[in-house]
Amino acid sequence: MRKKRFGVLIWAVGCVAVTLSAQRELTLNEAIAIARTKSVDAAVALNELKTAYWEYRTYKADLLPEMNFTGTLPNYNKSYTSYQQEDGSYTFVRNNNLGLSGNLSIDQNLWFTGGKLSLNTSLEYIRQLGSGGQDHFMSIPIALTWTQPIFGTNDLKWKRRIEPVRYREAKAAFLTATEEVTMKTITYFFELLLAKENVGIARQNVENADRLYEVAQAKRRMGQISENELLQLKLAALKARATLTDNESNLNAKMFQLRAFLGLDEQERIEPVVPESVPELRLQYGDVLDKALANNSFALNIRRRQLEADYSVATAKGNLRSIDLYASIGLTGEDRIFSDAYDRLKNNQIVEVGVKIPILDWGKRRGKVKIAQSNREVAASKIKQEQMNFNQDIFLLVEQFNNQAAQLRIANEADTIARQRYRTSIETFMIGKINTLDLNDAQVSKDEARQKHISELYYYWYYFYQIRSLTLWDFKNNRELETDFDAVIKG
Repeated sequence: MRKKRFGVLIWAVGCVAVTLSAQRELTLNEAIAIARTKSVDAAVALNELKTAYWEYRTYKADLLPEMNFTGTLPNYNKSYTSYQQEDGSYTFVRNNNLGLSGNLSIDQNLWFTGGKLSLNTSLEYIRQLGSGGQDHFMSIPIALTWTQPIFGTNDLKWKRRIEPVRYREAKAAFLTATEEVTMKTITYFFELLLAKENVGIARQNVENADRLYEVAQAKRRMGQISENELLQLKLAALKARATLTDNESNLNAKMFQLRAFLGLDEQERIEPVVPESVPELRLQYGDVLDKALANNSFALNIRRRQLEADYSVATAKGNLRSIDLYASIGLTGEDRIFSDAYDRLKNNQIVEVGVKIPILDWGKRRGKVKIAQSNREVAASKIKQEQMNFNQDIFLLVEQFNNQAAQLRIANEADTIARQRYRTSIETFMIGKINTLDLNDAQVSKDEARQKHISELYYYWYYFYQIRSLTLWDFKNNRELETDFDAVIKG
């Protein structure tokens, strides 16, 4: 029997050890650090930043020289084609040849003109198959080619103005998204914390209700309280147990929610730790607004949209007429022997001006210009309204944050007083100085005060990080939020 009891004891100790090992105390700062690296929202923000980075890299590559090779290796042709004879009649002749060609070019976009400059070298070879077939080579050792739109839109010049703004906007948006991950973490953390506090409150209420009911039974036997008061305490004990069951279910749900968001193991039990202190800050609207306009992606978003609207108007105006210049100078050689195709070279020049000017289009192109201009005006009106809303949101948020510090102090003091009142009410009830209604009121006030304290603490941190997300400024340490974007992208 002793061995059996000893075995049960060992098993119980083991279960307790496993339970304790699966528990994890988690502070708010630790939860934020985990969320910024492991949460799905953080991964989405990182991938959006990477997309913007490679788009920017693609734009930068357009400004650099590009080397290309094109060729046919080989081209075999055995077919019949029509041929006009000297008397004007047509006949069909048979082609039977083998050809090879290759062209190597170095191309450079000219952002300041919108044209392209190319340095080319090429070689073509053809051999007529069949009896009497001969080899022919044609070389262009070097040729310089320039293509230039005259009145069209200089797309590359506009990209030089738009793309850097777009990338800076993406980097600011990444920092904002990181802060928004923090805000979501705070919400989940405090929901779990409040659920934990509710369970603790409910358990304490169950213990107190059971103890009070036992005392009330003794008092009833002595005739000190009525049957109605005894039944009220019995009912309160039952309600306390029901509330405890509900709160425990809610605690498990909130714990699963935070674990899933942070990417933690499902078997790990989180014990959230109440933040002990908050920074003593009072913010000024003007200072917060200036930092938001300087750092937030909103200001860059406005600038980009203005540039894009101007670009659309410029494109529509450029399409009113089209004149393209193509010029090429170089040397060429032709011979039946490969080496001789690079001797006795001759000049090779091409100049071509292509013109496309609509004579009658029923105002279609000018209509597109008017549409682009109207869209620009609409965008300007929307931007103006968005700026007003943005300023108003900043003002309200600063007011809420500054007010929240006072609300938190009041809630903290109310929590302390309500708990003291409840303890006093229990002692007073024991000696018969108050009735069950007053005791219940003290309990409700105590529970509500504790919940209010947790809620006000949540709102303080939520407003704090919301302001950080809009300003990209750490007011606690008085410095700009920064990150090593190259390390983040390549990591």
